[in-house]
Amino acid sequence: MKTIFVKDIKPGDPVETSFLVVRKDTGISRSGSPYLILKLKDRTGEVDARVWNDAEKLTTRFERDDVVMVKGQSVPYQGGIQLNIMDIKRLNAEEFSMVDYLPSARLRPEEMMRELDSIIDGIRDRHIKRLLKSLFADPHIRERFMTVPAARSFHHPYVGGLIEHVLSLCRLATLVASHYRGINPDLLVAGAILHDIGKIYELSSTGSFDYTDEGRLLGHIVMGVELVDSKIRELEDFPGELSMLLKHMILSHHGHLEFGSPKRPKTLEAMVLFYLDDMDAKVNAIEALMEKKEGRGNWSEYQRLFERYIYKGRYISEEVPQEEPARQEDPSVEELTLWNEREK
Repeated sequence: MKTIFVKDIKPGDPVETSFLVVRKDTGISRSGSPYLILKLKDRTGEVDARVWNDAEKLTTRFERDDVVMVKGQSVPYQGGIQLNIMDIKRLNAEEFSMVDYLPSARLRPEEMMRELDSIIDGIRDRHIKRLLKSLFADPHIRERFMTVPAARSFHHPYVGGLIEHVLSLCRLATLVASHYRGINPDLLVAGAILHDIGKIYELSSTGSFDYTDEGRLLGHIVMGVELVDSKIRELEDFPGELSMLLKHMILSHHGHLEFGSPKRPKTLEAMVLFYLDDMDAKVNAIEALMEKKEGRGNWSEYQRLFERYIYKGRYISEEVPQEEPARQEDPSVEELTLWNEREK
């Protein structure tokens, strides 16, 4: 179990622990000897590292995106620290859990999955419930849905980000369906659950978050429709119109052709899903931005995505004091053991 994290390392500390390799380059010293330039990461941050001795030998032991065990020394470097590494080796998959190396959702994936199961149990339409239960009875789909991020960098870019995003949409969908007449709540919730399901194959949660080959070539919208269609074909007497409406919600949830949707929303539920999805993604992105130190004073750096600066100041009412959000405690040894067992 990993017990030493980037946030704990101080200048002068001996370091013997594991990290995810997110950068690996070769340099040449003034004496003409090769050395390795590394950036190592865990869930608390990143740290620069160098291999000055035996670089040609040690470089054959690992690659970028491997989890490695390192032995070295922390030294002061440009106001922070740098690790001088004497030994390094790649770890096998059964020797670590990715939860130690990648940012994670505030809630445990298992806890979020229990909430999603409860939402599915509450769906009244028997055909929609059958489809969703069939999908999540597949252990591969279930495990990946719990762990992949919702996006590579824009919104919910962390382990468990997809299911966190989906649960947020399910809550919003329930509220909106109770407010407006004419919305089919089961159909809208099903669209919230299924709209990004192709991301379980588009994105990787092992190593650095990145696109899979299939993800780059096909994309999550196509893969999501294919997955849902294949499950529907396994179900006897599934209504053809319902199949069409569900697949339309997946195909149109980006809202615009120029944003990657093969179709624009043409039903009430598809239109609502597009706006809720867009809002939840942008709110999460701005919330993450508010926590960053970059920027000047109360203003963020210029955000190309939003084409504006974002004001980071917060008005606190004297009459209604703001409560600090509950912080997630580090996982216990028992919880990390469960993660390891699941990932085997």
